[in-house]
Amino acid sequence: MNKKILKDINMKTNYIQQEILLMMGTTFSTRQWCEKDPGKQNNLTEKDNLEEACWNGLLQEMIPEICEKAEGNKKLFLWQIKEGNSFIELDLGEVPEEKDNEFSIDPYSFIHFQMLS
Repeated sequence: MNKKILKDINMKTNYIQQEILLMMGTTFSTRQWCEKDPGKQNNLTEKDNLEEACWNGLLQEMIPEICEKAEGNKKLFLWQIKEGNSFIELDLGEVPEEKDNEFSIDPYSFIHFQMLS
């Protein structure tokens, strides 16, 4: 076997991931966010409107203080949006990688580990 291949097999690359919870029923979530198509009539719910704004790339404008570039100026991409009862969870990262639920901020993920304690 090639030495480089052995090194790749034994060393796992760590990628930067970020989770953001946006709470519903707040003044932030009820704001009107700019749309890609301003002529389109908006009949979306508060949650759907916020999700659409995130998918349309407005996250940096909405919350610039927590959307800083990753270490080494690596860009984080929005890979998934999950809906909770009173929030939406944004999963950002360099690559679409499975997150470790034990360290997640999603209350539905870590409650299982809390019950085991």
